[in-house]
Amino acid sequence: MHPLPHDLPRSNAELFARSCAVIPGGVNSSIRAFKAVGGTPYIVERAEGPYVFDVEGTRYIDLVQSYGAIILGHAHPVVTAAITTAAAGGTSYGAPTPGELLLAEEISSRVPSCERVRLMNSGTEATSTAVRLARGFTGRDRIVIFHGNFHGATDALLAAGGSGVATLGLPGTAGVPASAVASTMVVPYNVVPQLDEQVAAVFVEPVAANMGVVAPAPGFLEGLRAECDRVGALLVFDEVITGFRLGTGGAQEMCGVSADLTTFGKVIGGGLPIGCVGGRRDIMETLSPLGPVFHAGTLAGNPLATAAGRAALGELTPAAYELLRGRAGRLSAVLTEACAAAGLPANFPVVGTLVGMYFGAALGDGVAPTNFAEAKTTDEAVYRSFFHAMLAEGVALAPGAYEALFVGLGHTDDVIDAIGAAAARAALAVVSSAAAATHAAG
Repeated sequence: MHPLPHDLPRSNAELFARSCAVIPGGVNSSIRAFKAVGGTPYIVERAEGPYVFDVEGTRYIDLVQSYGAIILGHAHPVVTAAITTAAAGGTSYGAPTPGELLLAEEISSRVPSCERVRLMNSGTEATSTAVRLARGFTGRDRIVIFHGNFHGATDALLAAGGSGVATLGLPGTAGVPASAVASTMVVPYNVVPQLDEQVAAVFVEPVAANMGVVAPAPGFLEGLRAECDRVGALLVFDEVITGFRLGTGGAQEMCGVSADLTTFGKVIGGGLPIGCVGGRRDIMETLSPLGPVFHAGTLAGNPLATAAGRAALGELTPAAYELLRGRAGRLSAVLTEACAAAGLPANFPVVGTLVGMYFGAALGDGVAPTNFAEAKTTDEAVYRSFFHAMLAEGVALAPGAYEALFVGLGHTDDVIDAIGAAAARAALAVVSSAAAATHAAG
């Protein structure tokens, strides 16, 4: 690791203020600014296994894990060795490499629906390309997405639902013109919409991991498959989070439903930037240079990212996934126990290796959300308090109430037990603080 300049402040607050002078909001991804939870972000200097260390030397047990990109643990020796070896031979060529072939073969072998694979640079690029490809292949324009699913910073998919149950999208952010989402329909998650012959594709997170982790209802994905087949639309699974996180074959293997196109990211890069679209041969060969749908990228198939991704996937055996599922269940159990003991209403649903978070009793004790409207009833103020209480106890959660908790191979049973002990103290602190505030107000 290259040492930081000797004159650089060893203070989170000073470094964040300095970043704000040259980077909008001081961050390069909005959630990192702590706007949803308040306070000043910790600035990470290094990481190892289940831990990150900030510039002040504070160690945190990390449940962010680069929002799912890290699964073996930070700085895993197999991955760092693969990156080091690859870097010694050059970092980018603008030409085909054996590494991109080998990674594509690995993905295709694990997910049978991915007969052909195209590598790129990010999950956003993958979903953007999938939109273009679906429209180019079908000759149709309309895209269907689900309220609360997140598919990256792609204009056509940054749509917000209107007041109706199923409406054409409204721009989900400033800078997205109405025309960009005029052909995007937003519908409730876990309800199979009725499609027509104008629909090019249905995009879905097979397990929704951007609203606190919501499982697909029985029959939901099967219903989407049947409805897409009925009208000739493509079913697109966004597995940027679930791909090779849930198991050897991702969500498709777990749910038993195959997609026409699948987008990947996160795990397949071993912590380096990457994205991927895979799918049926006839659809994928509509991409250039074989077909009329354009895609290109100077850094696509980058040799460092493909080396890191192959190294990570090589460690993800069926036994590793069994271990991860056990650890996810253990994490949920210790958090549930800690909050229950303190009298803090909370639910930590588990889907495979993913753990969600829900605070409050709006849905009833122990009831997990099934869609975005229900997920939005989580108590964000309680989450803010719990987030900071956990941070004070040395456990880093995502600075937003709708993210997943990512447990990895670096989170041993001892580490998870330490999280449980920290959560017990944090939950008591939240409840005590709320009681004190109520008493003072009274």
